[in-house]
Amino acid sequence: MMTTFVFLALWCQMVVAWTIPTTITTLSRRTSSTSSRRWASPSSSSSSSQQEEAQRLLERARAMRAEIATLEGKTIDEVEAEALEKKKREQELKQLDQKQRQKQQQQASDSKSSSTTTMTTNGSFLTVPETFDDQVTQAKAAIERAYRDGITTQTVRFALLSEGESLNEDRQWPGGAQQMYRSAAGPLTRELLHQLRPRRVDPNDDHHHAFSSSSSSYHQPPVVQSKDVWDFDGSALITAEGKGYNVQALVLPNTDVKYVKDIGEMRRRQEAKQSQPPPPPQSIESGNTNDSTQARPQQPDLLLLVNPFWRNVESWGFNLLAPNAKKLAQQEIFDNGMFQETYVLLQKSVRGEDCIALKAYPYDWQLFAYADNEDAYSSSLYYYGNGGASSYLVRLGSTPNEPTAADFAQLLEQRSEFQMSKNMRQMQRMLNKNNNNKDP
Repeated sequence: MMTTFVFLALWCQMVVAWTIPTTITTLSRRTSSTSSRRWASPSSSSSSSQQEEAQRLLERARAMRAEIATLEGKTIDEVEAEALEKKKREQELKQLDQKQRQKQQQQASDSKSSSTTTMTTNGSFLTVPETFDDQVTQAKAAIERAYRDGITTQTVRFALLSEGESLNEDRQWPGGAQQMYRSAAGPLTRELLHQLRPRRVDPNDDHHHAFSSSSSSYHQPPVVQSKDVWDFDGSALITAEGKGYNVQALVLPNTDVKYVKDIGEMRRRQEAKQSQPPPPPQSIESGNTNDSTQARPQQPDLLLLVNPFWRNVESWGFNLLAPNAKKLAQQEIFDNGMFQETYVLLQKSVRGEDCIALKAYPYDWQLFAYADNEDAYSSSLYYYGNGGASSYLVRLGSTPNEPTAADFAQLLEQRSEFQMSKNMRQMQRMLNKNNNNKDP
């Protein structure tokens, strides 16, 4: 018990001994400050009393340190050194804590920046275009981005909608490819070509201003023309000629060797046109300085394949009448990364769920599914159909390559909306409805 009392007494004295110098320093600074402003004070008595108080505290601190040193069997210098060491450690710990906080703040900031960058680079901001006009607008932006990056041969796959239709409506094509072209593929492609303004200009070129978005020629609508290839196939060639650019779109081609040869001819004409020198500039003496008459950099034509009936080169099976068709298709369409898919909107059924796969250059594939709107099912606004008021879109995730059914299935399992199959959800709604009807 006595030992504990002595230890507590020593501890209190040490605390006082460490604290007093700080108090003395503060008093000394106040005294010094007061002395420097003596001309403003009515008397110097307060200054003198503060100095005396500081001196008494210093003497008391020396005495206490001497007492502590005697009790611990140390010299005064050792006690003072320990006090300084403790103060130094406290400052180091404070600095370390401050650095740790700064590091955490920086990591949080970097994480937020990384999240924003990821969202921008992988395309998670993209939404499903559920109308005719929305789809054309989204396809236009993707095609123009790809063209600016030097991709002059592209494949576009629309979800075939007629004007006024919605993506989640059930559509049938009893008239086959001809009806597809007349009702959807043709109108979608013509509207796309009316809106497209492909530009790929070397910024070091003296004429790059001719294709700037502020140029008068840039906003002039192109001349769009359509020509049937084979009417019974529903195929057509739609072209757009604008000020300084040309677009050719082959709509609904299939694996017939004729289309493969036509695509090869289109590519060779594109290459030949590109190799020609630009036309000479309009003479200033003529007085016509409109930018549409000035020499422009020779831009390559933009070639589009719109909703081709093949998926890859394996779509060409063996054909006795054209045994080399597959090899020819590989050379004319697929070699050297030609006709890259720059815009695709696919509708799939996975596990009975209505799913959407969206590709818009240069972003990853975006995966969506229609989830049941339970409020709509219990509402008088509900109507039967594929989607409509009874469903809403849920974003599932993204994949760098075209998603498979397995990709969709894995993502669907992770969402609470799809834990039960579509049939099970329908049965549950029917049971709930029957139970509600039985209640008085």
